[in-house]
Amino acid sequence: MNPATPVPPTSPAAPDSVSIIIPAYKEADAIGALVQYLRRACGEQAGVEIIVADGQSPDATAAIAEAAGARVLRCPRKGRAAQMNHGANAAHGRILYFLHADSYPPPSFLADIRRAVQQGYGSGCYQLAFDHPHWFLRASAWFTRFNWDAVRFGDQSLFAQREVFEQAGGFREEMIVLEDQEIVGRLRRFGPFTILPGCVTTSARKYLENGIFRLQSTFLLICILYHLGVSQPNLKRVYCSLIRQDKI
Repeated sequence: MNPATPVPPTSPAAPDSVSIIIPAYKEADAIGALVQYLRRACGEQAGVEIIVADGQSPDATAAIAEAAGARVLRCPRKGRAAQMNHGANAAHGRILYFLHADSYPPPSFLADIRRAVQQGYGSGCYQLAFDHPHWFLRASAWFTRFNWDAVRFGDQSLFAQREVFEQAGGFREEMIVLEDQEIVGRLRRFGPFTILPGCVTTSARKYLENGIFRLQSTFLLICILYHLGVSQPNLKRVYCSLIRQDKI
């Protein structure tokens, strides 16, 4: 993890304090609703902060997130891994919860995460669900209930005790793709990993724009190439040539 100067809390953080860290880039259409949802789910509970780590978005992502009640960090470097590390360095919480800008955890997420930490888990994630009923998406999401690294994806969100996250070295900022999956194996070395009850519901927008089977085949190809040792710049080229999007 590339260290930055942490922002000290005004008082010592409670053991169950949670920092929700959302890496964002060009998410003006989605970020406001997510922050509002998280604030409603958290209610008046103490020891919770919502951080949007913005990768210098050219749109109104930062302004909308701030207006919705998030603490916005304007990250010096774009890239999901770098943005999540930057958010973690500035966070006050003893528990870090990384969440994508188009993914919604169940309303009970704070209680779920705190309970898992009390039970001794160092890190974990939710099962996955999509906001579209296509049978193939439901089938793909079904496999995320198993505690296998091969079916760990960033859309499932990720919590980690700060000590475990720091011992693992944080996200590898040289990674452009699969940074969420890669860190899980390192987190496991410093504490047990769990699959939380319930699901994170994530947007199927990218699947619908690219074709469900085509996109899933592309993700499988990228995973295979990664495990064969293909470099991150080359993986990015494959990703950008096959997937219609402009946020990587």
